[in-house]
Amino acid sequence: MSTVSKRQFLKSLARTAALSTWAGLDETLAKVANVPSATLARKEDFWVDIRAAYPVTKDFIQLENGYYSLAAQPVMDSYLKHIQRINSVSSYYMRTRQFDDKRESQTQLARLLGCSPDELIITRNTTESLDTVIGGLTWKAGDEAIMAQQDYGAMQDMFKLQARRHGIVNRTLSLPNHPKSDEELVSLYEKAITPKTRLLMVCHMVNITGQILPIRQITEMVHKHGVEVLVDGAHAFAQLNFKLADLGDCDYYASSLHKWLGTPLGAGMLYVRKDKVAGIWPMFADSSVPDNDIRKLNHTGTHPVATDLAIQDAIKFHERIGIERKEARLRYLQRYWTDQVRHNPKIILNTPEAPARSCAIANVGIAGKTPAELAKVLLDKYRIFTVAIDSPPVQGVRVTPHVYTTTAELDAFVKALNELAI
Repeated sequence: MSTVSKRQFLKSLARTAALSTWAGLDETLAKVANVPSATLARKEDFWVDIRAAYPVTKDFIQLENGYYSLAAQPVMDSYLKHIQRINSVSSYYMRTRQFDDKRESQTQLARLLGCSPDELIITRNTTESLDTVIGGLTWKAGDEAIMAQQDYGAMQDMFKLQARRHGIVNRTLSLPNHPKSDEELVSLYEKAITPKTRLLMVCHMVNITGQILPIRQITEMVHKHGVEVLVDGAHAFAQLNFKLADLGDCDYYASSLHKWLGTPLGAGMLYVRKDKVAGIWPMFADSSVPDNDIRKLNHTGTHPVATDLAIQDAIKFHERIGIERKEARLRYLQRYWTDQVRHNPKIILNTPEAPARSCAIANVGIAGKTPAELAKVLLDKYRIFTVAIDSPPVQGVRVTPHVYTTTAELDAFVKALNELAI
């Protein structure tokens, strides 16, 4: 190893050691306290420092951060301490501290979302949260539900189950990959509503394309028809800068916390507007909780409570970075690579071009290659990990950078796309 490379190696080790602590993170952030988010988004040296706070693999370029994002090292260190502390006293913790600590995590999440703690529960993931509502409503034969072809498959399956069980009718529409306006999307949903429509499910951010939908406008329109709105916010929460009030008073909102908030795997949340709680049947019975108390939906038995505690650590890290900075960087990274390939005739982008209609996530295909073929060659030949999406009208690979992604990694991805699109 040369003297120069040794020096670089030691500097890298020192930076990683510093950023893996809360104090090191605060010191780095203090240096950019007054830098505007849009400017900081392009400041590569700063984000390379932030990357040092994450245990990023060196085996491949990770561009599939949408399924489950890395927890930062300070969060993981705290999480492991929670596990050890709880294990050391076992049942004593479960019987004396468990519920108070979970309530604190719930309260902090509610503050982040902008709702009352009495309207939010901690779940395991978005699927559990949304299915709690879909399966908990009192359906009757002939009731109708509206959703999009691009919605997550697990929830569509849950609606199909209600059709088998209760005789409801599911109406599925298809979203344009490149909408011309918000009005086009609102109109698309409105045309699907009938006098029998009971519930409309809509993605805040479509998971397979990254398209951001105009939730406030859709919610306000749907409510005029007397229909309830269920929002799938799996990818929007902690990626986009918003509060619940910005979404037009939706009835239900769900998200996964191990995606963009960065908790350890296995945490989600469900918001149910206070006046809607009584109308949802719980998945598991709990006679100790009143029917209008959201805790009735959270009776899950014994589970890994250290994950609930780590939510507080993830929120701490998330707020240190700042949602404005985070959103600006994620949108910049997506535009950094998509703008370079957008006009290649053999490269197909399934994500809207308007900057406000997407953030970190985008979907790309190459003419003549199936999504599976493209994902395979990217990993086998270029060591770039993506995920194949083959769900017409969306065919391509989903590309999801995170704050620890570098522009050098995206340069390698762009180079690979251009070589493959010859």
